[in-house]
Amino acid sequence: MKHLLFSVLMMLFAPNLLATDMPLNMTQGVTEISSKVYHLHMVILYICCAIGVIVFGIMIYSMIHHRKSKGAVAANFHESTKVEIAWTVVPFIILIIMAIPATKTLIAMEDPSDADLTIKVTGSQWKWHYSYFDHDIDFFSILSTPREQIEGKEAKGEHYLLEVDKPLVLPINRKVRFLMTSDDVIHSWWVPAFAVKKDANPGFINEAWTKIDKAGTYRGQCAELCGKDHGFMPIVVEAVSEADFETWLASQQQLTEDKAQQAQAALNQTLSQPELMTLGEQVYLARCAACHQPNGMGLPGVFPGLVKSPITVGKVGAHIDIVVNGKPGTAMQAFANQLTATEIAAVVTYERNAWGNDTGDTVQAADIEKHGQQEAQ
Repeated sequence: MKHLLFSVLMMLFAPNLLATDMPLNMTQGVTEISSKVYHLHMVILYICCAIGVIVFGIMIYSMIHHRKSKGAVAANFHESTKVEIAWTVVPFIILIIMAIPATKTLIAMEDPSDADLTIKVTGSQWKWHYSYFDHDIDFFSILSTPREQIEGKEAKGEHYLLEVDKPLVLPINRKVRFLMTSDDVIHSWWVPAFAVKKDANPGFINEAWTKIDKAGTYRGQCAELCGKDHGFMPIVVEAVSEADFETWLASQQQLTEDKAQQAQAALNQTLSQPELMTLGEQVYLARCAACHQPNGMGLPGVFPGLVKSPITVGKVGAHIDIVVNGKPGTAMQAFANQLTATEIAAVVTYERNAWGNDTGDTVQAADIEKHGQQEAQ
């Protein structure tokens, strides 16, 4: 009996260091808050285990030592005031003991004040848009897993469905405040290593924060059922040193200037139809195929097909307009700020000539610029 009691006590009060090696246990993460959440989890787990051992221990002991075959006679009593007080007061005390550390942790999780950096996170079907306040940097982060892997034509990579074209870059040892919102439906930005999981609701702003202690790559996902491609909306965060972050900021600002110059130069370029079709197919598969499908057939009743569609075989101007400005009240997003004029021209050209549409139309970046100027007048 002594050996059994010793084993039970060792199981309940073993150091948390052993618990971290358990593959199914919660991880400690890489932030102060995630560590607090982990330790709170372990404290509650130990309390629950202790209660379970005590309750089931008493039950098993009673069944063995007070069974009928040993001549035990059940006590005959009713409405014991002492018992009722005990089973009311004891759980109340246990709940208070559990509530104190839980409340402290929750208050800390909801305190985004005194942040060193603020980032707006906007969810949309099915990508994330990051905007760095005070730095004039913003970009979309989109799933980069190849379609061949998704369709089972190639072996799945190490980070299947958890890889993006542009990760969110954050500095370590700085408090980062997140402002969460959405362009369409409810999404949820979740990175387990940060203990950050916050809904992004259309028309509302939610706040969260993190302060990363360790450089590295951390992955998460949208944690809200947001539509057919909910599972294709990963989050990748690159945590870098403060010096490397400053270098990255400078490189991004230079990249923005270079893109502006390239966009201006592209207005004077004329690409051949094969060049437009090649680029357009790449853009279509990355940005459009999730809704309209790689074969252009769409999903009947949900997303319209583009094969012989009034849009893709009708007037070019109307086709450009819906790609540039989207369609309010539907899942069709405005791509004016997501794609360059060359990319929009290429994808419009591709859609007008793929899948048997064969209109023969070619659209150039200058046509997209001209369409924008006409709208502005």
